[in-house]
Amino acid sequence: MTETAPRYPRDMRGYGAHPPDAAWPGAARIAVSFVLNYEEGGENCLLHGDAASEAFLSEIVGAQPWPGQRHWNMESIYDYGARAGFWRLHRLFTGAGVPLTVYGVATALARSPEQVEAMQAAGWEIASHGLKWIDYKDYTEVDERTDMQAAIKLHHEVTGERPKGWYTGRSSINTVRLAAEQGFDWISDTYDDDRPHWMRIGNDDQLILPYTLDCNDMRFATPQGFNSGDQFFAYLRDTFDALYAEGADGFAGMMSIGLHCRLIGRPGRVQALRRFVEYIQGFEGVWCARRVDIAAHWRAHHPPMDRLCPSKMGRAAFLDQFGGIFEHSPWIAEGAYALELGPAHDTAGGLHNAMARVFRAASPEARLKVLRAHPDLAGKLAAAKRLTEDSTTEQASAGLDALTDAERAEFEALNKAYTEKHGFPFIIAVRDHDKTGILRAFQRRLTHGSDTEFTEACKQVERIARLRLEALL
Repeated sequence: MTETAPRYPRDMRGYGAHPPDAAWPGAARIAVSFVLNYEEGGENCLLHGDAASEAFLSEIVGAQPWPGQRHWNMESIYDYGARAGFWRLHRLFTGAGVPLTVYGVATALARSPEQVEAMQAAGWEIASHGLKWIDYKDYTEVDERTDMQAAIKLHHEVTGERPKGWYTGRSSINTVRLAAEQGFDWISDTYDDDRPHWMRIGNDDQLILPYTLDCNDMRFATPQGFNSGDQFFAYLRDTFDALYAEGADGFAGMMSIGLHCRLIGRPGRVQALRRFVEYIQGFEGVWCARRVDIAAHWRAHHPPMDRLCPSKMGRAAFLDQFGGIFEHSPWIAEGAYALELGPAHDTAGGLHNAMARVFRAASPEARLKVLRAHPDLAGKLAAAKRLTEDSTTEQASAGLDALTDAERAEFEALNKAYTEKHGFPFIIAVRDHDKTGILRAFQRRLTHGSDTEFTEACKQVERIARLRLEALL
């Protein structure tokens, strides 16, 4: 078997059934993050050196790029966002005392100095939304990195500060990794959770603040989106209510709301946003925060933790760590290592599933060898102190290392009778039982047929493996 095995990079588990207590400031039940995407002046346009006009997220239904031509209507719609929509939203949020994070396209910010000054005067965070508002799916790593570094440089020149957060939006498969290389406090190019989380990239841990495409006014400009402000308000309200209720049950999460000057900044839509802001201000335990503040809180209260990650281990290290999980049967660990492991297998349950697959797929003869590799309970190997470290600890946990002479004699007799009848030793996950319970199970199972006991013994082998993995992971 080679050192390289198939690996699945997507994390389909996340926090699982038991996410951490967010411990938001003031015991808040929910963190609400309003995000204003400032893109006007950074969109595709011949004036910006692009080959065609913009065609995304405007009032023009079914818009298509115009190669080699300026699109006057499209440009003027974007102009509206900067000229009117921004200031309407600025009045709303400053009047309500609600802080914002701005996703600022660097070239758009450079063309809007008054708006940047207003953002800063309001204490809003200005994160980077890239150099230009373009799609990076077909870009090379070199070109995307070059644009990213140019965006950081221009952002610093325009705002006087280096951005602490990053969101590309129309990203490539490389975007998060490339952004992590630039040392951002947080990155939002994922939509994978309702809570911040850490992502291991290379040798470092990157804080991810997931963003949203559903609680987002972009759906006013997409098929099957919002047709009216009432629909937008209802969706935001229901999302808030669900997360707020979860927060009362100890599952406090984060709600992101994505906004655009040219979309929600229209008079016919902004009232829905105003109603939502007023709605959440009627609740206790709501933390409206900039993303930089959420990131600082998470870093302080939920720092990254070092832990074993089986899916990232080399073959030798993997076998050294897990080769003994199934008693004297390292071939099961070898088979598991060769599977398509991923982050979902970096837990006791996940890795156990992979190893159990190998065990279950094996022939009856191979599984019988695994059963026979297990020692008798309180048998001769135990007396001679020749058990594996795991078996020694397990038997001691049920008191099998401190039997009376009468108890030892009973175990020896049961061991002999069971093995003679079924052809393999009696196997039970002793950590699940006390000494009395083990003896009762021994006596009961001795009456079973061998096929029944083979099935039961295999289940117990899997249970023992699960308990061993839980001790490690």
